[in-house]
Amino acid sequence: MARLSGIFRNFKRKKILVVGDLVLDHYIWGLVERISPEAPVPVVDVKEENYSLGGGANVAANIAALGAGVTVAGVRGDDLFGDTLVRLLQEVGADTGGIFIGKRPTTVKTRVIAHNQQVVRFDREDRRRLDETTFRKLKGFLSDPAGGWDAVIVSDYKKGVVSEKMMRFIIDRFKRKGVFVAVDPKVGHFNLYKGVSLITPNTKEASDGAGIEIRDEGTLRKAGERLLRRLGCDSVLITRGEQGMSLFRKGSVTHIPTVARSVYDVTGAGDTVIAAITLAHVSGAGLGDAATIANHAAGIVIGRVGTATATAEEVMQSIRDNG
Repeated sequence: MARLSGIFRNFKRKKILVVGDLVLDHYIWGLVERISPEAPVPVVDVKEENYSLGGGANVAANIAALGAGVTVAGVRGDDLFGDTLVRLLQEVGADTGGIFIGKRPTTVKTRVIAHNQQVVRFDREDRRRLDETTFRKLKGFLSDPAGGWDAVIVSDYKKGVVSEKMMRFIIDRFKRKGVFVAVDPKVGHFNLYKGVSLITPNTKEASDGAGIEIRDEGTLRKAGERLLRRLGCDSVLITRGEQGMSLFRKGSVTHIPTVARSVYDVTGAGDTVIAAITLAHVSGAGLGDAATIANHAAGIVIGRVGTATATAEEVMQSIRDNG
């Protein structure tokens, strides 16, 4: 425990860069007591609405909650949603100097919830690749040697920021100079992640990326090993829900059982995992210990409704409580 305490103390000395798709989550809360006379749909009597950080912005919020410095690089729209996104990031202590206004709206996911059930979700987004001007601005920001980042997290939600050109630049600019580069992947983009330090797919994403349906421990092992070979990456962490996580490195696999006592909402759990494992690793933890720390952090946030974060103190307490 003393060694882990030292790792947690190192969190506040680290600076992490998050690059990728930034999302604003919009929640509308209400009650349903009647059906519309205009169509057979429920009428939601709105009681409250709020906003929270999603996508790469939620990764940044998780890093800030754990006590580290975080810089966010991505794109927003020239709209009120973009203003809200930046304000929320600044409120958690993130550096938003790498967020540029692009020729697209801010990505917003609006969820209408009544009686704790999601009634409908509607998205405002533009999934096309970045225009050349915005790409050059992002590239120029990432090229600044004054950044001094200890690790880079690529948060890919397939909204246009993460492309082959962007990943080539990140590998050349950071990974080949010894900086740890972790990717939260998206189905259909696995060919972009060749040569990174770590990817953190869930079971469905790993199945798609490996071309192997994961049904049991045997197919899990085959999928993890194939991803390592295909991508030439250093490690693969497959998150498996109630079955925990499995960490693959060349010649070895480590299974980590879940510590979650209750599951209310898995929204954003992958953001917590990649934030915690990356920060813990660059703070001195081996990848196995870093994955265990991430497992405890995820166990905390899925016990809360909506996108959530965990503090270093909460994660330490979870480790103590679970031995």
